[in-house]
Amino acid sequence: MTGVLKEESVSLDLLKKKMAEFAKERDWDQFHSPRNLLLALVGEVGELSEIFQWKGEVPRGLPDWKEEEKVHLGEELSDVLLYLVRLSDICGVDLGKAALRKVELNALKYPVGMCKGSSKKLSTNNDGHGTEGG
Repeated sequence: MTGVLKEESVSLDLLKKKMAEFAKERDWDQFHSPRNLLLALVGEVGELSEIFQWKGEVPRGLPDWKEEEKVHLGEELSDVLLYLVRLSDICGVDLGKAALRKVELNALKYPVGMCKGSSKKLSTNNDGHGTEGG
């Protein structure tokens, strides 16, 4: 497996291919069932959560964090992303398309006119559009 060049664009497809190659080279496909990948993903989300556990609210950009803390955060975020990409690949889900569809659905569920500047939860009526609720 070769490294990613700095000029190379990183896409979900590239990550999917890299992860498939990585698993195949190590004969790990036999272990990459949806269940196993999901449990590994949950474990990585736990490790990511530990980084923030006792920090309270953290401002955007993490201005008070040391460089090694940011590097560690990047590693844990990457673990989560890579397991998610691998899980979607094994399940036959095009993660990019699914994510774009979800953004479109959320735009319908949370219309700007009802949601702008508000963190109130909306419930969904029968036509898929949001209504204020609890």
